[in-house]
Amino acid sequence: MGVVIIFGLIALLALYGVVRSLRDKNILGILFGLGAVAVFGWFTIMTVLHHGFPTGTH
Repeated sequence: MGVVIIFGLIALLALYGVVRSLRDKNILGILFGLGAVAVFGWFTIMTVLHHGFPTGTH
């Protein structure tokens, strides 16, 4: 379940990259950032919906 947290952080950083690329008008950065947000964000959301939020206990 730690992978979900890491992938969630990656999705947030990719979203920040998209916003920064929009400011700089970098088309390729926007495309790759949106792709990363789509893949990592979808995995994070669907894993949390299916397995629940990780509690950190065994």
